[in-house]
Amino acid sequence: MANGKVKVGIIGSRFQGDIHAASFQIMPEEAEVVAVCSPTPGHATELAAKYGIPRFFLDYKEMLREKDIEMVTIAAPNALHRAMTIDIARAGKHVVCEKPLCMTLDEADEMIDVCRQEGVLLLYAEELLFTPKYVKAKEMADHGAFGKLYMVKQSEKHFGPHSPWFWDVDRSGGGVFMDMGCHGIAFCYWFFDRSPITSVTCHMGTYVHGAKTRGEDDSICVLEFANGGVGLVENSWAKRGGMDDRTEIYGEGGVSYPNLLMGNAMPTYSEYGYGYAVEKAPSTKGWSYPVFDELWNYGSPHEMRHFARCVRGKETPQSTGEDGRVVMEALYAGYASAGQGRKIALPFRPVGVKKPIDLWLK
Repeated sequence: MANGKVKVGIIGSRFQGDIHAASFQIMPEEAEVVAVCSPTPGHATELAAKYGIPRFFLDYKEMLREKDIEMVTIAAPNALHRAMTIDIARAGKHVVCEKPLCMTLDEADEMIDVCRQEGVLLLYAEELLFTPKYVKAKEMADHGAFGKLYMVKQSEKHFGPHSPWFWDVDRSGGGVFMDMGCHGIAFCYWFFDRSPITSVTCHMGTYVHGAKTRGEDDSICVLEFANGGVGLVENSWAKRGGMDDRTEIYGEGGVSYPNLLMGNAMPTYSEYGYGYAVEKAPSTKGWSYPVFDELWNYGSPHEMRHFARCVRGKETPQSTGEDGRVVMEALYAGYASAGQGRKIALPFRPVGVKKPIDLWLK
């Protein structure tokens, strides 16, 4: 087993790449970022300068030739996840892939198989499994605080993504359900102790952003689990006022309402506005809710620390490529359900699908 900090390379240098770099610095004892890559001239150098990263590249394949890099995080458009994962694995490096895992179930299976063949970890970056407030709710549930759980709700809403590629369904694979529904599916699956998902029912529509995307900007999804539990996943790119992220936990003996942002924010009124309040907030004039320790509250540093410890064999992965595949199958079923107007039973594997949203748009 290697000693010392895990050496990390990051593919991507904008919003999510910045989060990865910042997260490793917030909890630096297990890993250090030694390289960053972006195909856009100037972007990698900018991020490298911001965080003191010593090496930067335009071509990620060139970065993969750096022998000391042990783990690579992917913060790139969904359509690139498969190829990058395979290239990273074949370079003998562990993979951290941002959500959603990829575009299709065939891609998911190939990514899992190649990483297994190459003897590297395929780690699925789902930060809700590491968010301190949500982890506490899970610990309480595991200790019987709520009795037998019967419903878990996860809701994430804001007014739209931060990068143009999200609006292009050929690069993203879908709209808000693909982008954020994957969070809620993974959360409910985890909260119900990975009980198999037996059916998915979903409704979606494009209500606000039809001029810029063919993707849905609002979705509601119901998941049924083999243990009798029900998951309710609500997502929106049509909700104004900045990020809203909350859960509701229902059991026969109790209930809990963890709100990710409101418990970590300061209700504030300003006639003039001020810098940054919270992710996705378009304005700080009038009432706003500035947050503190934002990445810590999201769980991103805890997630990256855990992945580094997994590389060293200090912990067992809590979020893997196999978990990402479960989410992909539920996304497939959700788009099919919305397209057909009926409940879809799992397992579900339609053939000839290039991207999940095709099951809704056709």
